[in-house]
Amino acid sequence: MTDSISDTGKPLDEELDEAISGFDEIQAELNYRQAQTTLRELVENLDLTDQERSGLESEIHGLGTMLEKLDRLVVQIAAFGMVGRGKSSLLNALLGQQIFETGAIHGVTRSQQSAQWTVATEAIEGSDQEILRVKLPSTTNSQIELIDTPGIDEVNGEAREALARQVAQQADLLLFIVSGDITKVEFQALSELREVGKPIILVFNKIDQYPDADRMSIYQKIRDERVKELLSPDEIVMAAASPLVARAVKRPDGRMSPQMIRTEPQVQDLKLKILEVLHREGKSLVALNSMLFADDVHDRLLQRKLSIREQNANRVIWNGVMTKAIATAVNPIMVLDIISSAAIDVAMIMSLSKLYGIHMTQQGAIKLLQRIAIAMGGISATELLTNLGLSSLKGLLGLSAPATGGLSIAPYLSVALTQGAVAGVSTYAIAQVTKAYLANDASWGTESPKAVVTRILASLDEDSIMNRIKDELRAKLDLHDRQAKASQSNAK
Repeated sequence: MTDSISDTGKPLDEELDEAISGFDEIQAELNYRQAQTTLRELVENLDLTDQERSGLESEIHGLGTMLEKLDRLVVQIAAFGMVGRGKSSLLNALLGQQIFETGAIHGVTRSQQSAQWTVATEAIEGSDQEILRVKLPSTTNSQIELIDTPGIDEVNGEAREALARQVAQQADLLLFIVSGDITKVEFQALSELREVGKPIILVFNKIDQYPDADRMSIYQKIRDERVKELLSPDEIVMAAASPLVARAVKRPDGRMSPQMIRTEPQVQDLKLKILEVLHREGKSLVALNSMLFADDVHDRLLQRKLSIREQNANRVIWNGVMTKAIATAVNPIMVLDIISSAAIDVAMIMSLSKLYGIHMTQQGAIKLLQRIAIAMGGISATELLTNLGLSSLKGLLGLSAPATGGLSIAPYLSVALTQGAVAGVSTYAIAQVTKAYLANDASWGTESPKAVVTRILASLDEDSIMNRIKDELRAKLDLHDRQAKASQSNAK
């Protein structure tokens, strides 16, 4: 059976493969441009106060760095490994230059270091295939950025390990370098990097230090036992970044002696593997990783913004609660109690709306207060009747203070304390409902106002709130009590 031939003279299977390949390239380009647009809009539309930015400066800077990375078509490759595994030497071997610092005994990579390749696509004469030529440096073409990280086992390395995690989140391809059988520390670190969700190439470095049989035995143990659940065999390569070989060297006295001589790095397989991955899915990797990083940062910024907004809202609410409680407690005139309470609630609603970035007029705040009061039903009516009764009693006790020589001050303060606490609880409930309404973009969502009120009121521990209000009120009203007693003592 022969293959079907198209009008172009090519087998249909071949044309189909080319069409699919072309579609994949177009889709990768579209995904890349979409990621670029989305990230730019996110960076340009960040609406954060100084307080909301505080503590998240590195993440915000990371968004800008990621956008610059997309604009410059940069692919980041980060190298990880324990001290002495030859990370820096391996990167230098890939670059063909001594860019990264190296050390023989202790790790010398103290902070993130980077060097940039550029990748240019070139056609091969007489062939329909293309190659990727690596250069250093350039400012016009796509770039690969190599990133060296501190050793994962360095002393006092918590900050450096945090740096490594941060780099892993932003990088597009990870190199994990070992120089023998994998240790428990290395396996744990590799497992954590695997969870980041990035492509990983495990590099068995320093193979020149092992006889051929031992080298293959270690390689097979790593491949078939150590990382079988983490990596496929295609993701493991062997290399010798700075190989040493014994050579016979003639000494000044004419005798020959063995001496270790450095030879050309053996990193060709690693280069091919890196270029294979990047040629196959470079743009898709960058687009995907950029969006994953941006989404993570955006969620953290949003949570921070909501947390700060919640803290500020709670501060506004408690100030409103105590203002109303104090005003109600010290005001001896019944009608003014009711009027001032409503005015305080309206002012608090307007303050909360401003905090949540929602414009609301005084009339709008009054209407919202009315809707909440209606939804609260019997609770607001009970509070009104309670306040009317307590206000009347408080007024009588206050008026009788001169006649009783100040003896009615103590019961007056007790009634005032209770009345203030009741008023404070009411305002607290109104504020919580208002906050839920504003946090939902000035709507009740899928619930009715009454359902929202019922749910919030059910979650309130009124006894706890009452006690807290009473404690703060007692501290403030105690001053009046001491003044009254001092006045009584002077009268005697």
